[in-house]
Amino acid sequence: MDLAISPETVARWQFGVTTVYHFLFVPLTISLAAITAGLETAWVRTSKEKYFHATKFWGKLFLINIAMGVVTGIVQEFQFGMNWSDYSRFVGDVFGGPLAMEALIAFFFESTFIGLWIFGWDKLPKKLHCACIWIVSLGTMLSSYFILAANSWMQHPVGYSIDEKTGRAELTDIWAALTQHTTLVAVAHTLTAAFLTGAAFMIGVSCFHLWRAKRAQDAGEVLDAKRTKQVGVVRTSLRTGLVIAVIAGMGTALSGDELGKAMFEQQPMKMASAEALWETKSPAPFAVFAVGDSEEQRNSVEVEIPGVLSLLAHNNLSDPVPGINDIAEQQAEAHGGSPQNYMPNIFMTFWAFRLMIMFGMASVAVAAAGLWLTRKERWVAPQFRTGETEVPRLMLTADRELKPRLTKWAWRIGTLTMGFPLIANSFGWVFTEMGRQPWVVNGLMRTSDAVSPGVSTAHVLISLSVFTLLYAVLAVVEVRLMTKYAKAGPDTEEKPPTRDPRLWTPGRGGTNSRDAADAEADDPLSFAY
Repeated sequence: MDLAISPETVARWQFGVTTVYHFLFVPLTISLAAITAGLETAWVRTSKEKYFHATKFWGKLFLINIAMGVVTGIVQEFQFGMNWSDYSRFVGDVFGGPLAMEALIAFFFESTFIGLWIFGWDKLPKKLHCACIWIVSLGTMLSSYFILAANSWMQHPVGYSIDEKTGRAELTDIWAALTQHTTLVAVAHTLTAAFLTGAAFMIGVSCFHLWRAKRAQDAGEVLDAKRTKQVGVVRTSLRTGLVIAVIAGMGTALSGDELGKAMFEQQPMKMASAEALWETKSPAPFAVFAVGDSEEQRNSVEVEIPGVLSLLAHNNLSDPVPGINDIAEQQAEAHGGSPQNYMPNIFMTFWAFRLMIMFGMASVAVAAAGLWLTRKERWVAPQFRTGETEVPRLMLTADRELKPRLTKWAWRIGTLTMGFPLIANSFGWVFTEMGRQPWVVNGLMRTSDAVSPGVSTAHVLISLSVFTLLYAVLAVVEVRLMTKYAKAGPDTEEKPPTRDPRLWTPGRGGTNSRDAADAEADDPLSFAY
C-alpha cells in the first residue's frame, strides 16, 4: 500500500493524539488526590460532616479519573516499542532509571494505598485512613516528577555519554538528570498547572450545583434538609477551589516565567518561534499578535510591545534575543542540511504558546473575581425558611433584584471555567513538543531518525485509527460517568463511620484488645489479603 504520507508523520500524529488525550486525566488526578486528602484532613481534625461529604464526593470523581488515566497511560509505553524503536534503542539506558523509579516507587504508592483508602473507611483508624490518601497524593506527584525528569532530558540532555561502539546514550549521572534546572522548573510548572486544573474543576461543578439550587429557589421551590446540606458542601468546595485556583495560578505564572528563561538558553529556536521573531533584535519586542510568512521568513502582520521579550528572556530591556533565521543558520552549520530543516511549525508554536497562557490565566481571573463576589458580606444574605429551619439564601448578593444578570452570568462563567485549564494544558504540550522539532532529543537525535524502520504507513494508520476509535469510546464513558456523579452531588445522607477502629494484636491485653469471637469476625486487616 503506497501512501504519500510518511510513517514518521502518522506516528507523530498517533503519539500526539494519545499523549494529549492522556494528559487530560493526569492534572486532575494529581490535584484531586491532594484536594481530597486536604478535605479528609479537615474532617479528621474538626469532625464536621460537610468535610466528610466533600471528601467522599470529590474522592469518587478522583477515582473515576485515575482509572481512566492509568488505562490511557499504558498505551504510551507500547508506542515506544511499536513506532519508535530506534528512539527507544538510543535513549533506553537513560530512560530506564527514571521510568523504573516511577513504576517501583510512585506507582507502588498509588496502587497499594488507593486500595487501602477505598476499602478502609470503617476498618482503619481515621488518621491512618487519611494518611493513605496523602500517600496516594505523594505517589501521583512522584510519578509526574520522574516522568518529567525523562522528558526534561529530551529537552536538555545532561549526565550522559555516547557509547562509541553502539552509538547509544548511556546515563552516567542520574542525579544530574533528576535535579537539573530544567527538570525542577518543569515539575513546578506542571504541578501548579495541575492544581489550577483541579481547582477550576471544583469551581465548575460547585457553580453548577449552586446555580441549579438558586434557580429552584427563585422559582419558589422549598429546599429540603438534604438539598440544604448539599448546598453547604458545594459552597465550601467552591470557596476551596477559588482559593486554590488563585494560589496555583500565581505559581503557574511564576514557574512558567522561570521555565521560559531556561528555554531561551537551552532551546532558543523554540522561544523565537513562540514569538515569531525572525531576526535577532536588541531590544527584542513581545509580539501580541502576528501573522507569519514562512516562505518570506517574516511577519506580514504584527503588533508588538517594544523591549518586553528582552525583559522576559534576560530580566532587562536591552539584551538581544536571537531570531529564527540566525538560529537556523547556526544549527545548519553545526549539524548540516538546510536552515529550513531546523525551523518548527511557526504558526503552531506561536498560537499554542498564546492559547496556553490565555486559557490558563482566564481561570485565574475567574477565580479572583469569584473570591471577591463570594466574600462573606456578599455571600450570606437574609435568612429564609425551608421547612422547620432557617438557612442562608444562595444568591451571591443580597440585592438580587438590582443585579440579576451579574448573578446569572457569574454562575455560568464559573461553570464553564472548568474546561479552560484542560485546553491550556493541551496547548502547552503541543508547544513543548512541536517547538523542539526537528529534534526528538534536543541536539542529539532527529525525529526522522527515531521511527521504527520496519513499520509502514499503513500499519501506523491502522493503529492510529484503532486508538482514536477506542479513545472516543473511552471519552464517552468518562464523560458520562463524571457527569452522572458530578450532577448527583454529595451524598449528604451517608453517615461518617460511627467508630474509629484501632489496630490490635490478638491474644494481648490492654485497651486495644477484643474478645476472640469479635476478633475472628472482624479483623480490620483481613480485607487486604
